[in-house]
Amino acid sequence: MNHGEPSLHVGGQAVLEGVMMRSPHAMAIAVRRPDGDVVLKDEPYVSLIERHPLLKRPFLRGPVVLLEAMVTGVKALTFSAQAALEEEGQEEQPLGWGSLTLTLGGAFLLAFLFFGFLPHWLSGLAGHLIGRPLTPADFSFHVIDGIIKLAFILLYIWGISFIRDIRRVFQYHGAEHKSICAYEAGEPLEVAHARNHTTCHPRCGTSFILVVLLVSLLVFTIFFPLFPPLTRTGLLNNLFQVAIKVGLMFPIASISYEIIRWGGRHAHSPLARALLWPGLATQRLTALEPDDSQLEVALIALKAVLAREQQAG
Repeated sequence: MNHGEPSLHVGGQAVLEGVMMRSPHAMAIAVRRPDGDVVLKDEPYVSLIERHPLLKRPFLRGPVVLLEAMVTGVKALTFSAQAALEEEGQEEQPLGWGSLTLTLGGAFLLAFLFFGFLPHWLSGLAGHLIGRPLTPADFSFHVIDGIIKLAFILLYIWGISFIRDIRRVFQYHGAEHKSICAYEAGEPLEVAHARNHTTCHPRCGTSFILVVLLVSLLVFTIFFPLFPPLTRTGLLNNLFQVAIKVGLMFPIASISYEIIRWGGRHAHSPLARALLWPGLATQRLTALEPDDSQLEVALIALKAVLAREQQAG
C-alpha cells in the first residue's frame, strides 16, 4: 500500500475493553474478555448513504453520519458490555428499538439540560456582571454561551476520566486512533508499527464537538438578530430559544462534518491545523496512550473490517 490517505474510509469507536471499527460495507467489534481471549463480532454493514446516493452530497451526509454513529455506537457498547462481563453462557440479546430509543432519549434529555439550557440560561445571567442585560441578539451572549459549554464539556471529560473503566475506554480510544493512523500511513497492521503513531486523529468525534461549538457560535450570532422576537427574556423564552438552537444543530452538524472531512484530507494545511487544533488538543484527555494488548484488540477489529471489504470487493 502506498503512503498517503487510502481510498477506503475507516472509522472507529472505543467500547468497554475493546474497539469497534466501521467501513462503508463492514463493521467489527473486538473485545478483550476477562480470561484474556479476544472475542470478535464482524458483519456486513450498509449505511443509509450507500443505500441512498442522494445522501452522499455535501451538507446532507453530515447529520446522517452522526445519527448512524450514535445508533451503531450504542449497539457496539451493548455487545462489548456483554462480552467484557463474560456473559457467554447467555444467548446474546440484540438491542431492540424500544431500548435504543429510551437510551438515546435519556442521553438527549441530559445533553439538552446540561449542555443546552443551563449554559444558555447562565449566559443571560452573565449580563448582571457587566451591568446590562444580554440576549441572543448580542454577540457576547453566544461567546459566553460557547465558553460555558466548553467548560462543562471539559469538566465532564476530566471528571469521568477518574473512573477506572472510563479511563480504559479512553486508552482503547487511543488504540483505535493509532491503528487507523498506521493503516492510513500504509504500514503493516502490527502492534510494533501502530505503537509509534499519535493518539490524536483529525476525524475524531472529540474534534467534531469542538468544531460544532465554533460553527454554532457563528450561526447563532447571525440567526438570532434576524428575528428580534426570538431574543426576548424569560424562562419560557429561554426554553424556546434552546429548542431553536437544537433545530439549528442539523445545519451546524452538516457544516461541521464538512470541515472535519476537509481537515482530515488536508491535515498538513495551516488552515486545517488551525481549525482542528482545539479538538486535537482536547483529545489528549479522551484518547490516552494504550498498552500493547489494547493495540492488539484494535488491530484485530481493523483487520476484520478490511477483510470483509476485500470479500465485498
